[in-house]
Amino acid sequence: MIRKINSSKIVYDKKFQGLCKMPFHGHAQGCPNYGVKEGCPPGIPLIDKVFDFNSDIYVIHTAFSVGEFAERMRVGHPEWSEHPRQWYNPRLWQGTARKEHRLEIEKFMDEYSGLEVNRTPEGHGVNVTELMKLVGVELNWQWPPEHKLDNKSYIVSMAGKKLS
Repeated sequence: MIRKINSSKIVYDKKFQGLCKMPFHGHAQGCPNYGVKEGCPPGIPLIDKVFDFNSDIYVIHTAFSVGEFAERMRVGHPEWSEHPRQWYNPRLWQGTARKEHRLEIEKFMDEYSGLEVNRTPEGHGVNVTELMKLVGVELNWQWPPEHKLDNKSYIVSMAGKKLS
């Protein structure tokens, strides 16, 4: 889905780049790309140094029904444990979700040629939870996830006129 937003309402700050260092399953020190991979914080600019905030800014987001996917995994793999981590394993569903998002970006680029798309707004200090509220989506974070069919995951990008 593509939505134009008011750039003055975007919440961003260096502190949000630091969220990449938060521990998550299998990564006690946070994302191993932080401070290492080109295009990852802390060595990249905040979003207001990427896009011209005096021009139109867009959010491109793709919902993926990870709950329905997990249910198919639960039913299709009765040998897996009852622990939802196996059913919700991102390695199993992220490729499909990313493909759907890439198609959404291509659709955007067909309509808005000349604009730049950035696939990592969180890396540029954007509070993605607040960004999604601007487009009417309330993100509900929970781990481990309750097994519900309506669980969704979102891939979020931003687009606008690139600063020179």
